[in-house]
Amino acid sequence: MLIIGIDTGGTFTDFVFQDGSGWGVYKILSTPADPAEAVLAGLRHIAGQAPKQLVHGSTVATNALLERKGATTAIIANKGFEDLIEIGRQNRTRLYDLAYRREPSIVPENLRFGVKGRVLSTGEILEDLTEDDLRSLAVKVKASNASSIAVCLLFSYLNPAHEKRVRELFRDTALHVSLSHEIVPEFREYERTSTTVINAYVSPKVKDYIAHLRGSLEAHDSLRIMQSNGGAISAEIAMRESVRTILSGPAGGAVGALELGRLAGFERLISFDMGGTSTDVSLIDGGLTLTLEASVAGHPLKTPMIDIHTVGAGGGSIAFVDRGGSLKVGPQSAGADPGPVCYGRGTEITVTDANLYLGRLVPQHFLGGRMQLAVDRLDEAMGRLAAQIGLSKIELAEGILAVANTTMERAIRVISVERGFDPREFTLFAFGGAGGMHAAYLARCLDIQRVLIPPNPGILSAIGMLMADVVKDYSLTVMLAAAEVDWSGLRALFRPLEQKGIEELIGEGLTAELISLERFLDMRYQGQSYEIIVPFDEDYAHGFHRLHQQQYGYADQGKPLEIVNIRLRARGVPNKPEFVAIDGKSAVVGKDVYLGAQEVVFDHQPVRTDIIDRQKLCAGNRLKGPAILVEYSSTLVLPPFVEAFVDDFGNVVMELD
Repeated sequence: MLIIGIDTGGTFTDFVFQDGSGWGVYKILSTPADPAEAVLAGLRHIAGQAPKQLVHGSTVATNALLERKGATTAIIANKGFEDLIEIGRQNRTRLYDLAYRREPSIVPENLRFGVKGRVLSTGEILEDLTEDDLRSLAVKVKASNASSIAVCLLFSYLNPAHEKRVRELFRDTALHVSLSHEIVPEFREYERTSTTVINAYVSPKVKDYIAHLRGSLEAHDSLRIMQSNGGAISAEIAMRESVRTILSGPAGGAVGALELGRLAGFERLISFDMGGTSTDVSLIDGGLTLTLEASVAGHPLKTPMIDIHTVGAGGGSIAFVDRGGSLKVGPQSAGADPGPVCYGRGTEITVTDANLYLGRLVPQHFLGGRMQLAVDRLDEAMGRLAAQIGLSKIELAEGILAVANTTMERAIRVISVERGFDPREFTLFAFGGAGGMHAAYLARCLDIQRVLIPPNPGILSAIGMLMADVVKDYSLTVMLAAAEVDWSGLRALFRPLEQKGIEELIGEGLTAELISLERFLDMRYQGQSYEIIVPFDEDYAHGFHRLHQQQYGYADQGKPLEIVNIRLRARGVPNKPEFVAIDGKSAVVGKDVYLGAQEVVFDHQPVRTDIIDRQKLCAGNRLKGPAILVEYSSTLVLPPFVEAFVDDFGNVVMELD
């Protein structure tokens, strides 16, 4: 059976596959109008009718939210709380923008419905639902033309009876129903409502997409979908709880960086994924960093997600001159269609065009020589933009890369310096189609001494999907003073979640011996508004103080602690492909690796630079910049200030002077 990882990006759709005889990779231009077209075309090219085991990272949920093209969604809330989604937290994301206006809610006022009935903060029912109210509610919702419903009732995480009763109203309809106690069984009404609304908004789109894919697969094929938390889930759960797939593609990259970094002997990494549309960065300190405070397109999401920071700087990011005469790059992207100027259809200069103009891309080896670059279109387009800003064409190209690098440097500082970590203590793990061209410069800006670039970095996110465990996250609000409960009492609270997790993973086809359970507490000092996720062991209080000191610069050992939520991560380990060390080792670079040479501009000066076939390099080979390493999925730039060697697993490790 072919094992295939699939990552749909803004410019390319990537495939990595293993059929027992080795690894294969394939890239195809994405089809933004219907992402399934590129996926199915790639599967036909790779596998035909052969049995397939697929793990897929999809952008369908993300795009539906970013483009506001989700399902027509209604909210059912307690009477008097219908506008909670509009009121929110009253936060202003641009504090000094005097003309700031919030984006309108994805649920308009006429699709917000209230129902009588009230559950108290103890879980007791103060006022029950009546049949008359329910019938009236059903009539209004059915007449609203909504195709999806988010049911968000007060304290449903303590007593879900009312939410379940509302679902029964629509049991025999085609409406998709999301219940907040199933999506986020935790306190904080606004965040729970927002997350449930997003699930209702994107799930019909994701369901249609997955159903289309499954309908085009063979009966013996299997399909799992990557989640934002770094684990995979069945297609059935992904269709029902689609909010968990919002950042599935970038999550695959983080998982791939973690696994391949460990294999190479590096536990502390900053993952740097530069693709065609955006750059995603994440900090890995022995394991993936999770967050519960993510926000996408201004909508808070209270589901466990890998802490990934995304900026609009990718190979396809468009360079332009703003009204003040300054050079800007991104966040607008040329995408796959029309793409950069050198792809043959685009008209606006991008980061990829700047790299090509400076000689840092080799046209005849782009995408393994399978995609022709229109080099002849560049000079005129670069000339137009250069004249507009008053620079030479080379100055413009270098300026474009410098601006893009600065944007990406800021992103790395967000997930390192602003989280209490020193980036100099980490290895930069660079991947994505464009990551290898910018990694050395970013490392120099951040004073990072080592850069690790895996084989086929352009498809690492797809590799990460094959390396992902099957993961289910569970949580429950408990609101306990730490002084009033001991370790054994907390341990007992986890048991219902543990039973549920084991049952559901067994339902995913995993055996009990392949399942592990990880327990966490959301803790805070009494009086604080936000929590820290702390691993649950017998010394969890000390763990909280240590993490608080790291993140905020202080800890108060004498202040009372509060346990807000308990969390369980049920992890199943499926069969995964294995990576083996390369046979043989040599410090001498063979003559057959050299493909020629071309002039490349470094620091304003053209330098004669060797072009090297990366796939012919051997473990132990050492290289000194400048050099350009070409391979099917990516290009690596070794500037003059870099030396590099190939490790036992084919990774290129750059060492900065």
